[in-house]
Amino acid sequence: METQNRTNFINALDYGFTPEASGIENRKALQKAVEEGGTIVISEPGTYKLAGTVYIGSYTSLLFANNTFIQKVNEEGWFSHVLLNKGALTKTYDTGIRIEHLHIIVNGMDIRKFEVEGLHGQLAFFYVKDLHITGFRCMDLGKWQYGIQICTFEDIIVKDVIIKGDKDGVHLGRGKRFLISEGIFDTYDDAVALNGHDYDVGNPELGWIEDGIVEKCQDLTHDGKCTDGYFCRMLAGAWVDWYPGIKLQKSDTVVANGRMYRVKADPDGKEYTSTICPSHEKGIKVIEGITWVVVQEDVTYTAGVRNVTFRDIYLHKPRTGFSIHFDNDRYSRSYYPGAEVPHQEQIMFDGIRVTHNQKAHLMEIGTPVDVINMVNSNIRNNTIYFHGNNAMEDYEETKINICGCIFNGVKQETLIENTVENKIVKVNYTGNMEM
Repeated sequence: METQNRTNFINALDYGFTPEASGIENRKALQKAVEEGGTIVISEPGTYKLAGTVYIGSYTSLLFANNTFIQKVNEEGWFSHVLLNKGALTKTYDTGIRIEHLHIIVNGMDIRKFEVEGLHGQLAFFYVKDLHITGFRCMDLGKWQYGIQICTFEDIIVKDVIIKGDKDGVHLGRGKRFLISEGIFDTYDDAVALNGHDYDVGNPELGWIEDGIVEKCQDLTHDGKCTDGYFCRMLAGAWVDWYPGIKLQKSDTVVANGRMYRVKADPDGKEYTSTICPSHEKGIKVIEGITWVVVQEDVTYTAGVRNVTFRDIYLHKPRTGFSIHFDNDRYSRSYYPGAEVPHQEQIMFDGIRVTHNQKAHLMEIGTPVDVINMVNSNIRNNTIYFHGNNAMEDYEETKINICGCIFNGVKQETLIENTVENKIVKVNYTGNMEM
């Protein structure tokens, strides 16, 4: 086409992707454009209706011009994702994907409907390498879908995002080497979730999230409304091999026949007894009234977060800033009794600024963590709170290094709250100041 030949870019307008077109027409047009690969530009300002998911493959860039919006519309049924990588459907890695300046208008189309079990981000990627998302905007996030969800990844950058609404802003599952930078979040639930473990519907796979940076982010006050969640949730877990008579509940995981299986159920507190081992290779199968979901063949027995740095974070919202914990309720039991202990490792906090004056925990820690470093931070009426939740008997020793921090409204000797029986917390204070 003339536009493509002149610029070496593909203009989606040439494929019929326009503000005047219907949502169905735009879905077909944009899908046709991204099938070409390379760099696709949406150049004409306006609001573009979209009536279904667009599937994007490797080595493809989508560049949205200023003042362009993608609005979800119901013309042929409700749908979950605005964009989903093609490899998500077959667990095949896509690589080299760029999304720039995408602004999604959810328009009330907020639904927990799975093409991939556990994947429900408005913008979603599963099995992806070398992913770059920049300039993303979503101002009307609903109660069911995350803004951005990425699971089973390597080498991702999420930068310059503004996300407002109810559910999680950026929600990661297992993966390694990541950067989340320059985020403005105003969410009822978590601004950022690093969920190595998750609910049965929360992430499609389980494992470790490691070697990453979360920096230059702001957690806004959500218009002063009561909120749930944290600035960042770090969720750990562990599970065991299946055995005859194993007692199970919603979201429990087992290893059997070289695969990981999860129990999908309602959050009704029901306990199941399994005497028949799951063996199906994919999908969902009901055995003895238990709905078993095949999670993955890449077997691991633990999940969590390690080697992650939080830097230059502004906490305006009076809620717990950071939580490292296990779930242990009717929705999920992250740690199965007797499982291998998942040690969270080497978590760094640099330049954390608490701007509100209300009493709230800076951190809540309910898993074994080896070392926490906190430097160059400004703390107000906040504490680091260690707690248990009956998940295990020994939460092991944690070492904390606190250096170059300013305490406003709290003294060094009252910073640590340890309510875990026999838990040892060793703290080293260097060069701090009380105001």
